[in-house]
Amino acid sequence: MASGWWKAIPKAIPIAAAVAVVAVGAALGFGRAEPPVVPGSVTLTAAAPKAASIRGAWAASKPATPTSFTVADATVDLVHVFESPGVPLAARPTLANPTWERLPVVFLVLEDKGEWLHVRVSSRPNDLTGWVQRSEVRLREVPNHVLVEVGARRVTVFHGDEVLLREPIAVGIDRTPTPTGNFFVDGVVKVSNAGGAYGPFQVSVSGFSNVLQSFGGGVGQIAMHGTNHPEKIGQAVSNGCIRMNNDVITRMVGLAPLGTPVDVVA
Repeated sequence: MASGWWKAIPKAIPIAAAVAVVAVGAALGFGRAEPPVVPGSVTLTAAAPKAASIRGAWAASKPATPTSFTVADATVDLVHVFESPGVPLAARPTLANPTWERLPVVFLVLEDKGEWLHVRVSSRPNDLTGWVQRSEVRLREVPNHVLVEVGARRVTVFHGDEVLLREPIAVGIDRTPTPTGNFFVDGVVKVSNAGGAYGPFQVSVSGFSNVLQSFGGGVGQIAMHGTNHPEKIGQAVSNGCIRMNNDVITRMVGLAPLGTPVDVVA
């Protein structure tokens, strides 16, 4: 009995469906239709299950490039710098504010731990970091970062991944190479003689020559600045500083305020 009941189902379903189609067609004005052909039997076959698989290649997602960086401006005359919270930094336990060049003391913030801030310090050795107390500084944000490529002799200013400026530069000669490392802008000086060797502006960078301990009355610190020899842009001709055309350094001043990160790579 079970086998007869099963065989009746495939016949009944298409016949009922055909009657319904004819009725609907007549109601809509399609006219008469030939009766459908009904199969004598139907065989159902189930496919064997297979394990699901996914093929392809996926690239690792790139972390978003920051569009702001935290900067700490000193608000006291003498800033205390620590190796770790509560432990004075042996190499440089205090910084006078302003500096001997009459520039304000500024730090690039790497970590914010509430009452303590892990910061990048403008001092020898290059890439020096320490901790300062929040009570001795005031925080603000800067929007861009600078990349100096010594080998390519090129400077680029980014806002996130957006290029705001990209121009050729001159870099240090072999005897006095431009130091590489992770630095920041720690001073901006308008030069009185805009047509001189340094152009209209010097943008001081918290990097120091690995060869010169002093230069021109200073402490051997590098800077981005203009030039009165634009024909030498693209060459290795400086004592370690980063030269660019005067119109470029003027634009740089507006894009890289105090505290802006400056990464110098080979």
